[in-house]
Amino acid sequence: MKRIITIQHTESEHHLNGMVGSWTDWELSKRGRHEAQQITTNLTNEFDLNDFMIYSSDLTRAVQTAQPLATKLGKEIMLEKRLRERNLGECCGQSVAWLNQHKLKDEETIDDRLFPSAESRRESFMRLQSFFDELIENPKDVVLVAHGDILTQFYALFLNQKMEILTTLRFQGLAGGVSVFITGYWFLFIFPKLIHL
Repeated sequence: MKRIITIQHTESEHHLNGMVGSWTDWELSKRGRHEAQQITTNLTNEFDLNDFMIYSSDLTRAVQTAQPLATKLGKEIMLEKRLRERNLGECCGQSVAWLNQHKLKDEETIDDRLFPSAESRRESFMRLQSFFDELIENPKDVVLVAHGDILTQFYALFLNQKMEILTTLRFQGLAGGVSVFITGYWFLFIFPKLIHL
């Protein structure tokens, strides 16, 4: 049995200012920092996490979400670039309005790109798959802090789906959403409002 807890990073400045997240390195908002503290309190009340490893995307908003939990448990955060959100290329540093005005086309398949230098969903899935395979082989329980789009892909991998499923399936998460996976039992518990318990 292996337990995997995923946390979608909490409210970030880009959620408030109309800018694109992607590989732009936004910090958490004041509310997001409070939510990260609440997640820590509620998770540690709900689970014994002393033997868990903590992995985080290396982008600031994910690291800041993971930091209160790491501090409370006295653990190091393992920074993992493969957990980064999808790279949207030249759209990074631009507004969502700019994205909508300048994108090449909508993404209808996993090979479509919003911009010439952007990652396709196939490319980010393949990037994530190497990390996922390593994670599953390691018997340690883990907490993962990442981003909405990449967590959709993580869930598809966990459910043993081929990457093409991403053309028709999306797991919609919320900022600060928490999910718990237990291998060997096929259980998935979703706590989208764990920050508010």
